[in-house]
This record gives sequence, structure tokens and C-alpha cells, in this order.
Amino acid sequence: MSTPTHIGIIMDGNGRWAEALGHNRLFGHVRGARVAKNIIEGCAARGIKFLTLFAFSTENWLRPSEEVSLLMRLLFLRLNRERSNLIRNNIKFRCIGNLERLPLEVRNTVLKTVRETDHCTGMTLTFALSYGGRQEITGAVRDIAQLVKSGRLDPDEITTEMVAGHMESAFLPDPDLIIRTSGESRLSNFFLWSAAYSELLIVEKMWPAFTLTDLDAAIQEYDGRERRFGRTSAQLPASSSEPTSEL
Repeated sequence: MSTPTHIGIIMDGNGRWAEALGHNRLFGHVRGARVAKNIIEGCAARGIKFLTLFAFSTENWLRPSEEVSLLMRLLFLRLNRERSNLIRNNIKFRCIGNLERLPLEVRNTVLKTVRETDHCTGMTLTFALSYGGRQEITGAVRDIAQLVKSGRLDPDEITTEMVAGHMESAFLPDPDLIIRTSGESRLSNFFLWSAAYSELLIVEKMWPAFTLTDLDAAIQEYDGRERRFGRTSAQLPASSSEPTSEL
């Protein structure tokens, strides 16, 4: 079976799942955090090398303050509780996004988890926190513009590889598979640059109902897809996983 190297997950539907059951939206976020723990450990056990969870977008700051506060508190508690488990499972924790917007105690907890798992050599787990794909691209363009302005770079030397290298997520390979729960068919500002050739899988289930069985089904679905990267089927070698610039 062809297993994706990097899986990205848009964990959508916590609030709607809770409301459908007659609960407060906050209950859905608590349940969603438990599901995230299962999926993280499940991906590590299945040999996935990189897992990125879209945990909080730049647009999520627009949600009601009570919900935002609960999400920040939940993040703080879960990271403190699960840090030792990450180390025990040899999982390296990383983050992308504007961490400066996080409450101080949350930001310190995030950075502490990054530091204390830095030695881990197994799966890399990345949380996209206060993250937006457009903002990431804008940051890369700004950095490159500064190089041009200072005379250290000729505009003609700018390549797609250079732009990719200035992305905050440059330490990650492009996601092979992006899963979105809740049936919504959009990226919602997630990995807008690196998702150019990602396989997209829309799952109708809300995130709190997502299971390891669903994860296995997603990996099996990925295995059955032909990734051509702009080429024809006849051009593909027996095993191809590298993109080409030819469209």
C-alpha cells in the first residue's frame, strides 16, 4: 500500500456536531480534542511521518470571545497533559502560524512543548495555530522583497523553490493527502501554496465522530488514486511521487 508521507487534516464540525446532539458548541471542541489525540497516536502507529492539524485559523479569532477563550484554554490544558505522551511516542511537536496572537500562557506552553520534543525522531506533529495560507505566502513575499530591496537578490533569480523555502512551513514536505471533515468542500486558507498537488478527501462525518477506521479508509482511498502531477498516465513510472512543473 502507498502510504502518504504527510497528511494534513482540517478538523471541522465540532460545534455543529455538539449542537445536533443538543449540547453547547464548547462540548464539541472538548470531544474533538479527544479525537485528535486518537488520530495523532494512530498516525504515528501507522508510520505516517508528518501530520499537520489545522487547529485554529486566523479567521477563527472572529468567533465569539467565549468560544475563543475556551479553545485557548483547551489547547493549554491538552498540551500540558499530553506533552509526556508525545515524548513517550517519540513525536516531535512543531507549530506554524502567528503565535504572537496567542495568550501568553498558551504561547509559552506551545513553545515549551516544541522545545521538549525537539529531540524526538518519530512522526512530526504540526499544529497550524492562528494560521492562514494567504498570510504565510504574504510573509514569504515580504521576506524576499526585503532581499531584493537590500540588493542581495536579483528579481530574475526568484524561483518557485526559493518562494517555498521562505514559507514558514518550509520544514514540511508538501502534504500528500488533505482530509476535511464535516462535508465542506474548501481549503479555508489551509496550505494554499503547498497543497497545489495534494489529494483532497472530503469526509461527511463531523470531526468528533471521526475514527481510526475512517483514517484507514482515507489512507486506502489515497492508495487507490493515481497522482500524475500534470503528466499523463502513460508517462508515469511504476512508482511516482514527485511533482513536475509541466502542466
